[in-house]
Amino acid sequence: MANIIQYIEESFGELIHKVTWPTWSQLQSSSIVVLVASVIFALLIFVMDYIFGINIKLSGGEADAPLWSGVLGIYYDWAGAYK
Repeated sequence: MANIIQYIEESFGELIHKVTWPTWSQLQSSSIVVLVASVIFALLIFVMDYIFGINIKLSGGEADAPLWSGVLGIYYDWAGAYK
């Protein structure tokens, strides 16, 4: 039990005295970078889904009215893959 208490005390001391925490301005700028990167990544995934994705048909399960089907979906409609 003494080893567990010693471990907790040493971990707490290391977090307080040895870890270098970012300043508020560094934290804000890093957060903005993460936010911008996340938006860019989400847009990239959206574009990839639009181009390559074949979405589920939303007209009661019928294959004649897709929400959008992208380039491959248009090809599959033309090739008759949904019939």
